[in-house]
Amino acid sequence: MQTASRKVINGWAMYDWANSVYSLVITSTIFPAYYESVTNNNGTNEVMFLGIKFINSALYNYALGVAFLIVAIMSPVLSSIADYKGNKKSFLRFFCFLGSLSCCLFFFFKGNDTLWIAITCSILGCVGFWSSLVFYNSYLPEIAAPGDRDRVSAKGFALGYIGSVILQLLCFVFVFKREWFGMQNDATMPARFSFLLVGVWWFGFAQFTLFRMPKGTPAAFRPEKNIFVNGFIELKKVFRQLKHLLILKRFLLAFFFYNMGVQTIMLVAALFGSKQLKLPTDKLILTILIIQIVAIGGAYLMAKMSEKFGNFQTLSVVVIIWILVCIGAYQIAILSDKGVDAEFYFYILAAVVGLVMGGIQSLSRSTYSKLMPVTKDTTSFFSFYDVTEKIGIVIGMFSFGLIEEITGSMKNSVLVVMLFFIIGLVLLYITLAKEKQLRVLAKQ
Repeated sequence: MQTASRKVINGWAMYDWANSVYSLVITSTIFPAYYESVTNNNGTNEVMFLGIKFINSALYNYALGVAFLIVAIMSPVLSSIADYKGNKKSFLRFFCFLGSLSCCLFFFFKGNDTLWIAITCSILGCVGFWSSLVFYNSYLPEIAAPGDRDRVSAKGFALGYIGSVILQLLCFVFVFKREWFGMQNDATMPARFSFLLVGVWWFGFAQFTLFRMPKGTPAAFRPEKNIFVNGFIELKKVFRQLKHLLILKRFLLAFFFYNMGVQTIMLVAALFGSKQLKLPTDKLILTILIIQIVAIGGAYLMAKMSEKFGNFQTLSVVVIIWILVCIGAYQIAILSDKGVDAEFYFYILAAVVGLVMGGIQSLSRSTYSKLMPVTKDTTSFFSFYDVTEKIGIVIGMFSFGLIEEITGSMKNSVLVVMLFFIIGLVLLYITLAKEKQLRVLAKQ
């Protein structure tokens, strides 16, 4: 096949530019800090939702956990639809609209009286973002020849990073210079206007993608059963194959645990800094931006290390660093509880997180692709990988929120996350030992 025209490639990559603002502004920076601020009930941090009392940050973690559970259940169905029906543009448009509209509706969230808006839109926004990516990613094999896919994919990543940082900087202006726009009489308006801007940006720039993308090509073969069931049938086939793929099976189990820790930390980092360390919003947002920048270099560093030392060895070292990050976060929280200013230590910890954050994700995906058998059924294998990741996130988020509610402190939840990393490290060691054993047997 030939790679599509530059117009189509640019149109495809623009969706990264459009939707990456959700991950940065809503998931990582302004919204978590704003949520913590407006739901702080005279320092009690307790809120009522559906007649039940929750700690505010725990409720937010539960909401994201529910969202990822929905995505995990829907993912096989969506993958099946993308493969067989060829109407991916319609579904991309729907989930793009769902996610961007949810961001816009955050504008009406002003505090505990409108808490239901925050929780509902958090769930729907997360579902819209991750579900739209299923269809967006599935376009890549259709528009780019195999030799061009790395380049085209990298272009989307680069545009996403640039676009999200540009909008984040625009939001900075509203948040920190609100008097320029006549917002000085309403402290919540700059953040709420930023959420509205995210939704408009996402939906508006996504039109370039929706206008230029082909409608999609239906698969030549038909599903074994109806299209909604077939995705789960494919996952069941992959699960059966894993019984005979010992290294891949053990790696997936290790990935399930350590990635549970990685994703949980990434999703709760802003709330941890805001609530546990009482960091002001401007410093918190700047920290998240620094983490993102360092993460790019970290991804390249991990790739170089894997070339020299091997994937499993490099992953083991990175997981050890994550364990040290958890220990550091726990110690920083203790210092903060004692009234010690731990801000400087948090910045150091953030730099370390940035170094290993991007690397462990990219290296995990490439390791999985190397361990996969030679097959044409790559979509099903990566769907299995995606479901494994999302279920891990669900468990991680619910565990973090539950431990905080039981013990009354986020620092205790950090210890649970550290346990996930320790289990993942042990399983990586077992996988590496088994790989060496099989390599020796193969030589004999």
